[in-house]
Amino acid sequence: MRDLMAGMAYLGKGQRWVARNRRQWGFGLLPGLVTLVGYAVAVVCLALYADDAVAWATPFADDWASPWSGLFRGALTGLLFGGGLLLALISFTAVTLLVGQPFYEELSARVDRSVGGEAPESGLPLWRELWISARESLAVLVRVAAWGVLFFALGFVPFAGQTVVPAAGFCVSGFFLAEELTAVALQRRGVSLRERLRLLRSRKLLTLGFGVPLALLFLVPVVAVFVMPGAVAGATLLVRDLMGEEAPAEAEAEAEAEPETVGDGALT
Repeated sequence: MRDLMAGMAYLGKGQRWVARNRRQWGFGLLPGLVTLVGYAVAVVCLALYADDAVAWATPFADDWASPWSGLFRGALTGLLFGGGLLLALISFTAVTLLVGQPFYEELSARVDRSVGGEAPESGLPLWRELWISARESLAVLVRVAAWGVLFFALGFVPFAGQTVVPAAGFCVSGFFLAEELTAVALQRRGVSLRERLRLLRSRKLLTLGFGVPLALLFLVPVVAVFVMPGAVAGATLLVRDLMGEEAPAEAEAEAEAEPETVGDGALT
């Protein structure tokens, strides 16, 4: 239980860090806002043209007697729109982190420097980091989709499908959300996806304590935009714990007492 509470505490510490370093919070908002606008445009287009897309894809239903053609296409339109929204919710964090890779890496490095005096660097060029991030984010999304299919099937099990399965689903979502956020700091340390997953599994309660509350908050993308910078900061502090890089108490106290020493500069 101590790890569970510690994970929740890191979430709060990250939000406090960006509250003290407001310029970093402002820069950290930009990727989320850009992604949110893009997703909003995509959802509006889906809502406007989903029925036309379904009609185009089902020409065989043109000659069906009323009301079967309308009911069939209406159901498919609902499934298409619902599936699009689900995909948007699942992928929003990964896409935001990919779009904001340079911003969040710099924010994470500043958190490292504020509590530890140094920030590990991968030494890779930006294009290489973006390629690795995109490839590993896709691998995570495939894992999440597989779990989603499993939980969807288990949802039809009486009682368990309405109680145990949703709770387990939030735990899995929280775990993978924590993985995506800690990846910002762990990639700078040269830790691969396979090793990251192993590391997070070794402290499951710590990971879930951080990720599950975020999974609940991130159900609303607008909330995710404003929470994301603090989530990246908190994930960096969590990574320092996982890697045994906890800052000395004096350093943490200094960071608390002198917030303006970190965050005055612009991201580069």
